[in-house]
Amino acid sequence: MTVINTAQTRSHFWPIFIMAMGSFILGLTEFSSMSMLPLIAESLQITPSEAGNAISGYAIGVVIGAPLFMLLTNRTNRRTSLILFASMMCIANALSAIASSLPELVFYRVLSGLPHGAYFGTALLIASEMAPLGKRASYMSKVFAGLTIATIVGVPMATLIGQNISWRACMAIVAVMAFIATFLIYFVVPSSPVKKPTRLKEEFGVLKNKLIWSISGIIFIGFGGVFCIYTYLADTIINVTEAPEVTISIAMMMFGIGTTIGNLVCGKLADHSPLATTGIALLCSIAISILYVFAAHNIYLVYISVFCLGASVGLAAVIQSMLLDVSPTGHAMIGALVQCAFNTANAIGPMVGGVVLTSGGSFNMTGYAAALLFLGGFVMWALSYAQMRNRNDSAVQVAS
Repeated sequence: MTVINTAQTRSHFWPIFIMAMGSFILGLTEFSSMSMLPLIAESLQITPSEAGNAISGYAIGVVIGAPLFMLLTNRTNRRTSLILFASMMCIANALSAIASSLPELVFYRVLSGLPHGAYFGTALLIASEMAPLGKRASYMSKVFAGLTIATIVGVPMATLIGQNISWRACMAIVAVMAFIATFLIYFVVPSSPVKKPTRLKEEFGVLKNKLIWSISGIIFIGFGGVFCIYTYLADTIINVTEAPEVTISIAMMMFGIGTTIGNLVCGKLADHSPLATTGIALLCSIAISILYVFAAHNIYLVYISVFCLGASVGLAAVIQSMLLDVSPTGHAMIGALVQCAFNTANAIGPMVGGVVLTSGGSFNMTGYAAALLFLGGFVMWALSYAQMRNRNDSAVQVAS
């Protein structure tokens, strides 16, 4: 049995790698634009706040595209869907590179965001089907690892290219990478026909499951804690830690390293007990957020705190795996729901942190707000645990 599993793992390496490459491109598309906002503002002769609309445009595209394309392609061969999404990534980034005005750029960024959630959802479904028994969470985490690696390697490199050449060159390079990924998906990723196509009514029927909402709530609320701290990290380092600006890049890199390691570790642990892994990770995140408030006065403690905070993002694939476990159907809707949840958390976190700041709190006080959000995520975890326990007890009684 071990020999068979080893052979399966080797045969799955390149398909998983190529799908992770697509995740890397999406991570680069999303996060590199944040570090290049000053360059975009200067190039288009607009204010930094106006340039921020390009970031909002991408998030809007993700929220619209995730459910739309996951549902429209729920009967399509999943490899074909990945090819479509990678092609969209190529075209949208190429158009972004030649945008001549802010409205054009925002529109093209919306287009760039459309395939984001659908690509992730589809790739994770393919990975879950390829995985040997008991390895689904770790396989899904390997696909997600592409995005986390982008935060370590891709974003710093894109920033350097943008500063020394042009932000347009970065988007053009991303377009070329997406073009290459499109062909590699066709030749390397195996055909993945949908075995049991579901009607749209069945997909939407998933939303009636209370357990689906409580598990998703862990992301909607809890992961807002990550973005609450991350959004104001640079300001914390400058104004509270009073460290040189170069340390901001190091802190961002530490976050990316933490995300990558946390993704792999959480995936391995979740193969055995996804529910327990999630609960423990949320409790650790609450503690880390509170400690961040005090650690912010020392740059080395900031690095450690940010590394641990990044590790909590590793729960992404774990939670999606849990959602697939509790719902035998509607997997396309689940994939879309997870992506919408993360982008909602990305909006909630900075808003809650902003409330702390407008109330007179210092930048490091966002750690307290993050702790409350993680606590909210833990409450949703507890509700999920109670529902799953009741479901198991009912199953035992029926069996008896």
